[in-house]
Amino acid sequence: MPASMILTAVLLLAASVAATGESPEVRDALVQFMAKLSPGDNRIRGVNWGWNSSSDPCFNAWTGVTCYSDSKTVKKIVLEGLNLTGKIDAASLCVAKGLVVFSVNENDIAGGLPEEMSNCSRLTHIYLHRNRLSGSLPGSLSRMGNLKRIVVSDNDFSGDIPNIARISGLLSFLAENNRLTGGVPSVDFSNMEEFNVSNNNLIGRIPDDVGSFNESSFSGNLGLCGVPLSNICPPSPPPPKGKSRSKDYFIYSGYALIGLIIVVLIIVKLIKNRKASGNKVGAKDGVHTDRSRDKMSTTSSGSKGNRSEFSITSTEESVRGSNSLIVLSTPVFGNGLKFEELLQSPAELLGRNRHGTLYKVMLNDRVPLVVKRRRDWDISKDDFKTRIEKIDRVRHPNVLPVIAFYCSRHEKLVIYEFQENSSLAKLLQGSHNGESFDWGSRLNIAAKISTALAFMHDGLKDAGIAHGNLKSSNILFSSTMEPLISEYGLAEAECHDQSILDNNPFRKDVLNFGILVLELLTGKVVESNGIELARSVKSAIMEEWTVEVFDKVLVPGGASEERMLNLLQVGLTCVNGSLKMREVATMISSIKEHEEQSSSFTS
Repeated sequence: MPASMILTAVLLLAASVAATGESPEVRDALVQFMAKLSPGDNRIRGVNWGWNSSSDPCFNAWTGVTCYSDSKTVKKIVLEGLNLTGKIDAASLCVAKGLVVFSVNENDIAGGLPEEMSNCSRLTHIYLHRNRLSGSLPGSLSRMGNLKRIVVSDNDFSGDIPNIARISGLLSFLAENNRLTGGVPSVDFSNMEEFNVSNNNLIGRIPDDVGSFNESSFSGNLGLCGVPLSNICPPSPPPPKGKSRSKDYFIYSGYALIGLIIVVLIIVKLIKNRKASGNKVGAKDGVHTDRSRDKMSTTSSGSKGNRSEFSITSTEESVRGSNSLIVLSTPVFGNGLKFEELLQSPAELLGRNRHGTLYKVMLNDRVPLVVKRRRDWDISKDDFKTRIEKIDRVRHPNVLPVIAFYCSRHEKLVIYEFQENSSLAKLLQGSHNGESFDWGSRLNIAAKISTALAFMHDGLKDAGIAHGNLKSSNILFSSTMEPLISEYGLAEAECHDQSILDNNPFRKDVLNFGILVLELLTGKVVESNGIELARSVKSAIMEEWTVEVFDKVLVPGGASEERMLNLLQVGLTCVNGSLKMREVATMISSIKEHEEQSSSFTS
């Protein structure tokens, strides 16, 4: 045989191999799966039906099958409303290891949902709505950690609901109109988008916190009681007398132990105070033996609420003459701000983290201020003073200005005007409790914050002063709901991945702004560094479930999916650390302009 013919044969063989998507094992298993479903109407098995071993589910486009575009393997099986009458062969189905969506809604399938369903380890969506499925829901569902949505409504399932609380990312559980028994699982309702177990045979007390879900999610279960139903739960029976006595014994023993500890602590404190009174130590740069003079009192007459005392170290000179408190601007004070007034004012603890402590201070019982306190920051007094003064010179209307500051060797205080309308983090949390926070408002916040941050970066580039700790709880709102960046420059730029900083503190701000954009779009408030949120968003995009990323309250508000996707891309690019803040601000301004043009065109 000529060499050219051999080469041609080899190429044809290679092409045939390359064109084959799923393996023969997967194809045969899926054919067996379909054989057990037994389509009740043979007319649906037309020329384009597929589902045979001589063809490929991806290249030959089997009915209801969607494949990954790159790997040519099965991704989704959606067989809805096809009058299927057989049973689900999960063992055969799950041979397709890449399967993420399985839907057989509105058929006539009988039998149960097999335990082998957990072999489909990558499944994120199971839709079984309106069939004739019966038996118990398999306990193995609770081991399927990737599940996001489970819909088993309008069937004949019985038995207890599996422990779906173990599925941390579950968004939907719809199981209404079945015969399920047992109690309502204690899932994280704050993370759920859909939950309905109405019209079953459930019994017992509804979990205490069911989020925003109302009576319709639990009605039709005569044995259920508690909020949000009108059925009041009966009081719990008293414990047996023997157990009660034993319990009382341990309680009183605990009280006695606590009392003993308190007595010991008091004795130790008295001994220390007696020793301290015999020693006179000169005041040195921020240290006093007389703590009563450098304490911001929270126990003054008439002071109520959740108050917390804290001490401010200061010099003798500062306490006498207020010279150590540097006032930059005092628009809310007629005669200026004095340090001794600050020391004597009641203070309420607002929060504490590794970047310092935050207090609300009522000056003269009428003017609310916020004091940011940092201790043991490795920066000299002179450098700190220079830093704050440079920040003050670069002013932007969307950056909260510093009113005054104080610094000693171990103590730094920065004072702002208190903002009554809370933070972006609280606003995002409130949007899931019925408060309005639409797409236009979120885009406006992203545009203003990016512009303000870019302005600060431009003005403080030579000084190397970035924000250092940008997050949604540091975006406050003025009385007119203008977003304000607070605590600019009060944290060292740190990062989980030092390579992102690359000796450039401004890159951390860009990364954190990207996380803030993702919070605005998803409605999820970040608790730590936000990288997990970015990873989950990227994963959803890779799985082609991008739309499900967005906060569900945005879609009914008429938000433009195209512009939301554009903003999402900006946020992810920021997380990758490849943009400067000025570039980010320009991109978001462009999105906002297109949004405004679209709104004016449609109005």
